[in-house]
Amino acid sequence: MTDVGALDPGDDRPVLITGGAGFIGANLADRLAAGGHRVLIYDALLRPGVERNLDWLRERHGQRIAVSISDVRDSGAIAEAAAQAKAVFHLAAQVAVTTSLSDPRADFEINALGTFNLLDALRLNTNGVPLVFASTNKVYGDLGDVPLREQDGRHMPADEGLRAGGIGEDYPLAFHTPYGCSKGAADQYVLDYARSYGIPAAVLRMSCIYGERQLGTEDQGWVAHFLIRALRGETITLFGDGRQVRDILNVKDAVAAYLGVVSRIDALSGKAYNLGGGPANAVSLRELLSYIQDLVGEPLSVRHEDWRQGDQRYFVADTGRLEAACGPLSATPWRTGVAELADWLRGQEIPQDSARRSAA
Repeated sequence: MTDVGALDPGDDRPVLITGGAGFIGANLADRLAAGGHRVLIYDALLRPGVERNLDWLRERHGQRIAVSISDVRDSGAIAEAAAQAKAVFHLAAQVAVTTSLSDPRADFEINALGTFNLLDALRLNTNGVPLVFASTNKVYGDLGDVPLREQDGRHMPADEGLRAGGIGEDYPLAFHTPYGCSKGAADQYVLDYARSYGIPAAVLRMSCIYGERQLGTEDQGWVAHFLIRALRGETITLFGDGRQVRDILNVKDAVAAYLGVVSRIDALSGKAYNLGGGPANAVSLRELLSYIQDLVGEPLSVRHEDWRQGDQRYFVADTGRLEAACGPLSATPWRTGVAELADWLRGQEIPQDSARRSAA
């Protein structure tokens, strides 16, 4: 994967990161600023604790970091920010399925309308500014039509090809829950604006990303959430039977993928790519909890709840299409990455509500 040098450092315009104060956005901003680029962070600061990411970035990079505390629902503000940019990474979103169910209007306005506001600003700006959009594996629905069997304490596909490779981009889209609909609509709008208006834009459908600067909740960022609760000796709620499988990807590797995509945007524009840890980094929730127990050195307190709406029993991303386009993905072994995140969290003062509240 190509790093930040693929973006012209001689072009003094900033790289715009919507949602740049969040977990992935802050890591991406750090990599770009370290590479000599100016970064404009556009964020409404709705999630508890993200102000600390801004302080961290400013301390590390000074004037290379500019901030617009604004909402993607504000079409004028996002147009003004986009007009300054040499590239855009669109990560701003309402990120929790549960929140989408309780407030579907806000979910739609942030995810679908907010993305439309950005796209239309880029349409009216004829400078060919590239866009990489953060989509989600939820566009494939709950995958309830995938026949599963239990294997080594995991829900795994009965089909040998799916077990070996994971879910590919050709799997039918099936938007479930308001969150799936709003992100799915945004995903499709990005692809169509590339097709209809020639905007150089690509979509990354992310699996579970984890790593430093993640303050996870029950609803989103569950790897960090499990660690935070375990380190505090607090009870962890496990929804479903714990045999559900996810492929988890360290944020450092995700950032490298985003930069690799923008560096090849002319070839990749108009296409969607899965991004995750792949089969080598697939883990069940029970496996992860067992490893976390080893890391903290004492038994975990776990209570069980029923499955939640839209939950996938199995999702592992087939990243072959992305690797064919951009070269091999770096993928930190999940045990190494989770141990590193635990070490980082031990040095943090985590706001009490960050372990409970979902992002807005």
